[in-house]
Amino acid sequence: MARSRLTTLCYIEREGEWLMLHRVSKKHDVNKDKWIGIGGHFEENESPEECLLREAKEETGLTLTSWRFRGFVTFRTSGGPVEDMEYMCLYTADGFKGEVTDCNEGRLEWVKKEDVLNLNLWEGDKIFFRLLNEDAPFFSLKLTYNGDQLTEAVLDGKELTLEQKHPEG
Repeated sequence: MARSRLTTLCYIEREGEWLMLHRVSKKHDVNKDKWIGIGGHFEENESPEECLLREAKEETGLTLTSWRFRGFVTFRTSGGPVEDMEYMCLYTADGFKGEVTDCNEGRLEWVKKEDVLNLNLWEGDKIFFRLLNEDAPFFSLKLTYNGDQLTEAVLDGKELTLEQKHPEG
């Protein structure tokens, strides 16, 4: 079976921190050296929640007990040999059982929420972190990249201005 273009991403929170994955382990990784949440590609016949729970357990050792579906993110990449689309279900989780274990995809680390934007993140991730921090209602976000460069961001059908994409200046 070909890799699914459907994925999940989850930010697990506790006491003002997000559990972040620093992707440093795989050689050929589109996320190499970036800090992201946990998640991955749907397996055959999985629902978004089944994928979320499986990926959380595989990558962190944690069993999620409370989570929220926060938004739907469409990624479009252009400028390469082929255009590619990925559709991601974005979650946050605030309840879990177990202890964090080592992850074969990188290093897991609890990071204070106010420090996350200082990490090496994708530009589009900064937009959805702002939405998560503002407790925005369910949203649809389309992010278009040319290589590593964010070229377009559309939130709920409306293109974001440069100021909206980069609110910190």
